[in-house]
Amino acid sequence: MIELENLVKNFGDLTAVDDLSLTVDKGEFVAVLGPNAAGKTTTIKMLVGLIKPNSGTVRVCGIDVQADPIAVRRHLAYVPDFPFLYDKLTPWEFLRFTGQLFHMEESQIQERTRELIPRFNLEPYLQKSIESLSHGTRQRIAIVSALMHAPEVFVLDEPMVGLDPHHQFILKEVLKERAAEGMTVFLSTHQISVAEEVADRIGIIHMGKLVAVGTKEELHAISGSGKAKLEETYLALTSEESDVSMQRQIQQG
Repeated sequence: MIELENLVKNFGDLTAVDDLSLTVDKGEFVAVLGPNAAGKTTTIKMLVGLIKPNSGTVRVCGIDVQADPIAVRRHLAYVPDFPFLYDKLTPWEFLRFTGQLFHMEESQIQERTRELIPRFNLEPYLQKSIESLSHGTRQRIAIVSALMHAPEVFVLDEPMVGLDPHHQFILKEVLKERAAEGMTVFLSTHQISVAEEVADRIGIIHMGKLVAVGTKEELHAISGSGKAKLEETYLALTSEESDVSMQRQIQQG
């Protein structure tokens, strides 16, 4: 469902993403971890078609993102860490507008939001101006608007930012349920516990490179750390002194 092949993105002399390749299957939940400025958000922006790679290919549902971005958007939903919403609309107006963009009938909009709105506790805010709402509430609106057209691929960049523990739990449960139903989920996070809890596979990006990807157990084996905690494995994989040796091991494996 997601195919990233030899992606490279340069910003002047800075290589933000360096020959990154990854395939995510239908119904698979992949979480990507990495230090600040590792290349996670740049990778996601290339995946959803917001920026063009210098080289490499991105395909979603078999469609080249650069060749036919409109077709890709019919299959995909994206929620950034700070989503853009139309401040002068109410949440309900924004949800209806989003549904209409995806050519949903009014009955479909009503049906699809009937479960999501109460689940994310949005009923008290539906008729308020979006500009008056907290960041966490706006984040929940963005998540519901992204899910309502039942995307085949859901891409989220730091979705827990601004969410309280209760709504973090709700989001994790909803994502796991949708993945079990066949939706492909690609999530970037700084929270190791989130990746550990929800993901089928975890990728670690460091200095623009995908230095490792696999299950928790596979990552422990790759790092050679012998550690039982994902946090310690992550630190071993992203330490500067291990960069060269780790990349050689991954290339050989």
